[in-house]
Amino acid sequence: MLAIKNISKNFGATTALKNISLDLKEGSCFGLVGPNGAGKSTLLKIIVGIIADHKGVIEFEGKLSSKQNIGYVPQEISLEENVSALQNLYFFGELYGLKGKVLQTRADEVLSYIGLTERKKDKVKTFSGGMKRRLNIGCALMNEPQLIIMDEPTVGIDPQSRNYILDMIKQMKEENRTIIYSSHYIEEVERICDDVAFIDQGNIIEHNRIENIVRKHAAPAVFFACKNKDQLAKKIESFGTVKQQNNGYILTTPNPMQAMERLLQISRENNIILDHFQLMQPRLEDVFFSLTGSELRA
Repeated sequence: MLAIKNISKNFGATTALKNISLDLKEGSCFGLVGPNGAGKSTLLKIIVGIIADHKGVIEFEGKLSSKQNIGYVPQEISLEENVSALQNLYFFGELYGLKGKVLQTRADEVLSYIGLTERKKDKVKTFSGGMKRRLNIGCALMNEPQLIIMDEPTVGIDPQSRNYILDMIKQMKEENRTIIYSSHYIEEVERICDDVAFIDQGNIIEHNRIENIVRKHAAPAVFFACKNKDQLAKKIESFGTVKQQNNGYILTTPNPMQAMERLLQISRENNIILDHFQLMQPRLEDVFFSLTGSELRA
């Protein structure tokens, strides 16, 4: 559906993107993951055409031969707050050439889709942050796009609104739409995306299906927390890599079951009471940290 070939972009002396190449499949949700400033927004603006001065090629195939079939949800909320939700949808619909009854019908469909039918005549300035985010998405859906590009669509909103938006994306996938989802919230990407690309300092450092990335890079680990956790951590260093996390330690080891047995034995021998003790499941965020050494929310 979409081929991104050798995209590079500089802003003066700063390199934002370095030779980026990706392919997107129709009917899937593609996650673009990286910390703030990694180059995610720049790449999305190049795909949409907002940034035209770049090296490399963006190729659209099939139904995407026209940019009329693309919907773009920017990170910044792009709404007129002194008019109603309905008037905002009319404005964006008219930009795509919708008129009359067709425009009215599509706006009503979108309002139902984003759950704002009951508030359609209210001014946007009276809306919560989550409602504005949903309307921001709705404006990008007025042209019934086959490709929807979303740049951090859940920033700064409540959990209920976040869940609503993620469920909307699942529905879009069921409708065979293709979504590019940029985020630094890894739990969202794990929930809705099929494929993911890690981007850091303008480079794609990994790109594959989520389960393949986790299988390739994530190592088994054991988490433990107790009052004497520092003492316990020193005693089990020979079993793997010990790293402090939150109020405890993570032991990364190729033999997690043996390590757990040894942890329990040492705890009994030294009268250490474990407050928290569990086998850790590999996560995408752990993989990103191991590849880059940086946190996604940095």
